[in-house]
Amino acid sequence: LSIRDTSGPDSVYWLGSAKPSNEQAYLMRKFAAFWGTNNIDHQARICHSTTVAGVANTWGYGAMTNSYNDIHNSRAIFLIGGNPAEAHPVSVMHLLKAKEENNAPFIVCDPRFTRTAAHATEYVRMRPGSDVALIWGILWHVFENGWEDKEFIRSRVWGMDQVQEEVKKWTPEETERVTGVPGEQLRRVAQTLANNRPFTIIWCMGGTQHSNGNNNTRAYCALGLALGTIGTAGGGTNIFRGHDNVQGATDLGVLIDSLPGYYGLAEGSWKHWARVWDVDYQSMQDRFFSKDIMEKAGIPVSRWFDGVLEAKEVLDQPDNIRAMVFWGHAPNSQTRLPDMKKAMEKLDLLVVVDPYPTVSAVLHDRKDGVYLLPACTQFETSGSVTASNRSLQWREKIVDPLFESLPDHTIMYKFAKKFGFAEDMFKHIEVNGEEPLIEDALRELNRGMWTIGYTGQSPERLKKHMANQHTFDRTTLKANGGPCDSDYYGLPWPSWGTPELNHPGSPNLYDISKTVADGGMGFRARYGVEREENGVVYNLLAEGSYPVGSEIEDGYPEFTMGMLKKLGWDGDLTPEELAVIEKIGGDK
Repeated sequence: LSIRDTSGPDSVYWLGSAKPSNEQAYLMRKFAAFWGTNNIDHQARICHSTTVAGVANTWGYGAMTNSYNDIHNSRAIFLIGGNPAEAHPVSVMHLLKAKEENNAPFIVCDPRFTRTAAHATEYVRMRPGSDVALIWGILWHVFENGWEDKEFIRSRVWGMDQVQEEVKKWTPEETERVTGVPGEQLRRVAQTLANNRPFTIIWCMGGTQHSNGNNNTRAYCALGLALGTIGTAGGGTNIFRGHDNVQGATDLGVLIDSLPGYYGLAEGSWKHWARVWDVDYQSMQDRFFSKDIMEKAGIPVSRWFDGVLEAKEVLDQPDNIRAMVFWGHAPNSQTRLPDMKKAMEKLDLLVVVDPYPTVSAVLHDRKDGVYLLPACTQFETSGSVTASNRSLQWREKIVDPLFESLPDHTIMYKFAKKFGFAEDMFKHIEVNGEEPLIEDALRELNRGMWTIGYTGQSPERLKKHMANQHTFDRTTLKANGGPCDSDYYGLPWPSWGTPELNHPGSPNLYDISKTVADGGMGFRARYGVEREENGVVYNLLAEGSYPVGSEIEDGYPEFTMGMLKKLGWDGDLTPEELAVIEKIGGDK
């Protein structure tokens, strides 16, 4: 508290984790907001932030589009920058099932002949970091032979002509010069993909952890769009996550640049979450000491030590980082460990919240000002987690917390109480003794996560799925009969509306073969509806492509009250919905 008083809330860094439940991750982000800082981040910054940037800016959501199970429907598998045989041993079983049962060609692109490559029908040995050149080299053959999906591109893709112009430069000779892969092999790969659609595109850390990681993920997406394999069963981009809840922790905003649900940090985003939390927006702003700091991204986990070591005047915050809280995070996967050690030793205060002393607790040589707070494992508490495919699962408590360890949300409550904001932070979350009720935390985040449809997965629905796992199909994820009939396992987000509406979840993103009510959707408009270049106005929405049963037979723009009125749909709103819109929108 004295650090906060003298140097401001940004001088304490709360480094979160991908190991806790969704509810704990959500409370962690809420906790940082009440403390008054955006200096909060977690492992996904290092692993899949380049995926989110590349994929979200291609078609709207930065997540796996399909599922491990849906790979059973793939006619071919294109894997780049991943080694699931060693890193994702359960996932690789789904790949092998498709390979065996569908006779699906399995293409593995990797500089190293891995244990996964040993299963490949086509192994492509490439130079490290040459992913974009490799993809453009494949697309050179696709466009040269007219194998692209022209109708898919016409109706659902803007800008492919610009990709095509760039791809023209990547002749087989130039591609081989950069990647080391012979042109004839890439022609074979391109033809294999063109002849075996839908195919799935899979990547992991080998594609993302590069200085040009965003470029890599954008290129992978362009490959799928050119061949029309996005938004369909057996297709899509199946992006393998690592930690058990790295998808959920990212969705719930344990990030320097966003509030839960990818709302960002704009004034409207803060006002939205202030409404959900039932607190005054101005009081939240006061916690940050300034509106400017409140709407500015914090320091990423990969640079926190620069916040300690750099001169105060070159930092984009009032003072240096003086206290560091490692909450379920060990830094041994990061570079610049000598700098990190130096920073750890310079801090006024170092706190490690973990079940056991990790590298965070032992990397430094200091003997004072270091605290290890024993958190219990996830076996000792309950809550939901989100898998790579956006499905949520409820984890039950197996044993009570051992020794003096406490659940993460209990530690958060004790901190909040000490800091004086527990009453506001847990206003709508029941607290039993000092342990907040996890189910209430899920209900609260359901009330706020409209952007990506984390609104239909109530604790009751998720527990019902767990109790009736045997009723779900192992490939489609759909329940056939039983209490969860027609739901998709884990209600993969988006599960639209309230839990009472019983939306089944969305197994495959952007699938127009289903109604929206059954989990279908089009691509998400992310850059408005038009773009002007050289005096020509281009439509950015889909043309003649829409989910089954849609009254709008083109791409969907952003919905506003004005648009609902134009469509004559404002009459469908309930009096309660109308009251909320009028309260929030005022005269807008």
